[in-house]
Amino acid sequence: MSKITIAKWIVVGLAGLGIVWLLLHPHSRRPVALGDRAPGFSLPSLASGNLSLADFRGKVVVLNFWATWCPPCIAETPSLETFASKMKDRGVVVLGVSVDQDPAALQEFVKQYHLTYAVARDSSRNVPTRYGTYKFPETYIIDRSGYVAEKIIGATNWTDPRIISFVESLTGGAPASGR
Repeated sequence: MSKITIAKWIVVGLAGLGIVWLLLHPHSRRPVALGDRAPGFSLPSLASGNLSLADFRGKVVVLNFWATWCPPCIAETPSLETFASKMKDRGVVVLGVSVDQDPAALQEFVKQYHLTYAVARDSSRNVPTRYGTYKFPETYIIDRSGYVAEKIIGATNWTDPRIISFVESLTGGAPASGR
């Protein structure tokens, strides 16, 4: 075999390997954007059982990805709890998804901050990854139809009247029902 024939076979082989690699490693998804349908999920609830995004269909969902070791997450926790308490009778659900590895630390945090909103744990970070989240806290406000209406990166003052007004506008005056 000539050197040119060998070189051709090497190129064909490398191209074949490249194609196989692309088939086995699909392109990364883009981050969830405004107007996208919120990806569904089911995670273990800190309280008991599982929490599924589908459980809250027909409600506005404030989906907050966070961790107990994250200073901005800690800073926003009191206002998020106040927001959750104020909005629960207006058809709004706050769902916290913690990426903590240590379940005991998470339990202690929830107890210390008297969190009453639903908290799930995703130590593998599968759900935040599906959403395109890499910085904590990050919050998605999901409308009653299951579409992302707002995305907030970083800590937020959840008692800000502008946020409350925006979220209330998504409820369409819907009364609280179900969960």
